Amino acid sequence: MPLDEYRRKRDFTKTPEPSGDRPPARRRRKGDPFFCVQKHLASHLHYDLRLEHDGVLLSWAVPKGPSIDARDRRLAMQTEDHPLDYGMFEGVIPEGYGAGIVMLWDYGTWTPEVADVAAALTKGDLKFRLDGYKLKGSWALVRTRGYGGASKPSWLLIKHRDEWSGPLDITEFAPLSVKNPDADFADIVGAEAPEVWTRNPPAKTGETGTLFQRILADVMKAKQAGPDTPAAPAKRR
Repeated sequence: MPLDEYRRKRDFTKTPEPSGDRPPARRRRKGDPFFCVQKHLASHLHYDLRLEHDGVLLSWAVPKGPSIDARDRRLAMQTEDHPLDYGMFEGVIPEGYGAGIVMLWDYGTWTPEVADVAAALTKGDLKFRLDGYKLKGSWALVRTRGYGGASKPSWLLIKHRDEWSGPLDITEFAPLSVKNPDADFADIVGAEAPEVWTRNPPAKTGETGTLFQRILADVMKAKQAGPDTPAAPAKRR
């Protein structure tokens, strides 16, 4: 079954992630497949690109995030398929697989630029267009050699040169949520503030561990100041 690996990795009594048992609540225009990019602060910060195809969200983890600079080649590690209702998920995974903060960084629709998506995926060369809030225009996913394995192949995410490409760092220029405007990681945590993180944060050392501590400190300050005080954004440098 398409979502067996997704469900095997998660305990849905602990995670707020959708199990995929229910159809997605969001409405889409008929014929327009959905795409999203979720900014995921777990053991490391990365971005998850998801493309709707054949009843699931095909998924790739992009460590450095997408780039709109046509000169860049961004590593994209293919991961397990996700359910369609994961596409609008934003929140806190308190423990277990993927523990951390998930931000809905971009979403919209995508259009294949190939006649047969399945054949392009098998070949390892998928060309497509994105129409999101932040990402637009023509792109390609090209499978590579030398990384990953048979169950987790690696690809390169490449922006084609067009009117939507340029030298701007889109992840730095537009770092916040598109689901909850102006929300940063601290705002997402502040809405739930899982107590377990004060004892066992998803990352304890290094740059990511430091960022988690700053986010938690901002959340605690906001809680002490009162419910109407927004958490200050903790930015990654």
